[in-house]
Formats: sequence, C-alpha cells, structure tokens
Amino acid sequence: MNNTPAPAELIDSRYAFWRLVIALLAMLMGSSCMFVVAVVLPEVQAEFGVSRSDASLPYTLMMIGFGVGGVYMGKIADRFGVTISLLIGSAGIVIGFIWAGLSTSIMGFAMAHGLFLGLLGTSSTFAPLVADTSLWWNKRRGIAVAVCASGNYLAGAVWPYLAQWGVTTIGWRQTYLWMGVVCGVSMGILALFLRRRPPLNVVSASTVSTSFSSTRPFGLSMGQAQTLLIIAGLACCVAMSMPQVHIVAYCVDLGYGAARGAEMLSLMLACGVVSRLISGVICDKIGGIRTLLLGSSLQGIALLMFLPFDGLVSLYLIAATFGLFQGGIVPSYAIIIREHFPAAETGRRVGAVIMATMLGMALGGWMSGKIFDVTGSYKVAMINGLIWNALNLTIAFWLFWRLRRQSLSVSGKAFG
Repeated sequence: MNNTPAPAELIDSRYAFWRLVIALLAMLMGSSCMFVVAVVLPEVQAEFGVSRSDASLPYTLMMIGFGVGGVYMGKIADRFGVTISLLIGSAGIVIGFIWAGLSTSIMGFAMAHGLFLGLLGTSSTFAPLVADTSLWWNKRRGIAVAVCASGNYLAGAVWPYLAQWGVTTIGWRQTYLWMGVVCGVSMGILALFLRRRPPLNVVSASTVSTSFSSTRPFGLSMGQAQTLLIIAGLACCVAMSMPQVHIVAYCVDLGYGAARGAEMLSLMLACGVVSRLISGVICDKIGGIRTLLLGSSLQGIALLMFLPFDGLVSLYLIAATFGLFQGGIVPSYAIIIREHFPAAETGRRVGAVIMATMLGMALGGWMSGKIFDVTGSYKVAMINGLIWNALNLTIAFWLFWRLRRQSLSVSGKAFG
C-alpha cells in the first residue's frame, strides 16, 4: 500500500469528486446490514420464539460492534489508509450475512451481527470514509461530508425495500445469503479505487468563522470537549433509534403489516438522505455546532409528533418528517471535529464519536424493546427518546454558547 500523501492541489479537485462518488457507493454497500435487520425482526421473533427485546438483541450487538469497531477502523485508516479498513469490512460483511442466514438460534443470529456485520463489517465504512472525505475538501467540506454520510441513509432507503421483497419471495435466510455476496464483494472492489492517501497540508480553518482548532476547543481541554461530544452523540442516537429500529414492528402491532412498516422505514431514510445533503449546505454556511443545534431541535419536534398520531397516513407523514429533521445530526459531529481539533487526529476522534452514536442506537433499540415488553406500548419508549434528545440539545446549546463567548472575546481583543 502506497503511503505517500497526495499533492495538495488534489484538494477540492475533480479527483476528489470521483473519490467521493466511490466512497458513497462503498457506504451504500457497507451499511446495508444496519437496516435489513429491522425488516426481518418480526420474522426472526416468530421463528425463534423470543420476546421483542430479545429479537432486538442482534441490532443492539451490531450497533455496539459498529461503534467499538469504528474507533479501531479509524485508527487503521489514519495509519494505513481507508482501503485496508474497507477490505477488512468487505470480509466481515460476507461472513456476517452468510452466518446470520444459516443461524439456528437467536444467539447465533445475534453474534453474527455483533462480531462480523458490526465489529468488522459496517464499522469500516462510516467513520473511516467520513474522516477520509473531510481531508480531501476545504471549500465545500460540509456538503462533501454530507454526501458521503448520506450513503448510510441511502442504504436505509434502498435495502429495506429490497429486503422486504426478498423476504416475501425467497425468505429471510436466502435474502441474507444473497446480500452477503452482493454487498461484501462490491465493497471490496470499490475499496481498491481508494488507495491514494490524502494530502498532508489540509487547511483546518472553518470557512464560516474564526478557527479555534487548537488544544482548547470551545475553551475546554481536548479530553473534555471530546467527552461532551461523545455524550451528545450517545444521547441523540438513543432518541433516534426508536423510530428507526421499531417502526416495522410498530406497524405490525397496529395491524398495518410489515410491508407498510418497511415502506415507512425506506421513506424515513430516503428523506434522511435529503436532510443530510441540505444540512451539508447549511453546515458550510453556519458551521458544525450550529447545525447540530438545529438538527437536535428538529428531531425533538419530530419525535413529539409520534405521541398523538398513529393513523396510517399520519405515520407515513411523520416518518418522512422525522427523516427530514434528523438526517444531518451525525455528520455534523465530523465537521465539528474538523473545525475544532487537529486534522491529523480526525480518524480516531470521528471514530470515537461515531462509536458513541452507534452505542446510542444499540442502547435505544434494546431499551425501546424492553419498555415495550414491560408496558405493552411504544408510547413510553417515545417519551424516553424525548428525554435523551433533551440531553443532546442541552450539550449542543452549551457548546454553542461557549463558542459564541469565545468568538466575542477574540473580537473584543482585536478591537481593544
């Protein structure tokens, strides 16, 4: 593997654009398992004869594996390049889907998701590809990162529909086997086109404000700032997970059927793609922390709408609204890190925050299932999501306030 950095003139170039397209496709293939498991949840629960919380365990373990693996994959990408992490992920996707499709118990099914699809598979895509993309762009970094990250939600728009078709025609097991071959092999081929290492001399200043990328982000130590972003990432995704993980099961419980739930999930995540692209444009204009604050506020509004409405048309509209409101939250963390932390540490720091978001998805997915088992309803689970969203919003507002105060202090000294 060539470790020679690319020349600086390739930043914001046509090569950077085509590299972004390939990263988007790799994300589409590598993220497939994250959303298919929600589609097969009712079938898996019925076949293995387990509770709703136990049927949610594969998703929970996969998100934990995704999060933990993302940290190490980020370090691998920083040191050896993103191609190596993607090749590891390609093998994990193939093995994980096939193992899961052949499983004879819920624990075997869950372990395949946790170890191979999560820890070794999809973890190789999000944090490494988003971090790598941020190093190839300066002028349009926000929209470039958003396009790359939208591959995750594009997978959510495409694969649930295809998986539901597969489940109804050839069964969930055969669907898993075919997805392992198609997604894993495609991802490995795409990885070979990303062998070039990013340029070293990347400008780390924000395009929208004075750069505070230093040893004191937000006027805090790097450890303190990183910890707050980790907590914020955990909280926002506990809130985000309830609709994403349980919308299919929710529709089955309401009598609308799994197919309607899969359509809602695809609609939600298709709107999430639009949201991420719009948020990328907004992020280039107002910066990462303001984009996080906006996204967190809107996600809370969308979650609140699930409480009074459960009609079929209402749920379609709310699913679309939820996707439009929350899609830009997770990519904004990568922009915040690029704006306020050293560029050389991008991979591992983005990986750490993405780990927290995936742990949040894991915790929220399991927690919502457990609350349903105890109460027999998803209403309390939605309220639980609103509480976690309020924690994320509080942290985002406090960091914004500190950044604003820091900016005014610098301006005062300049004119003093």
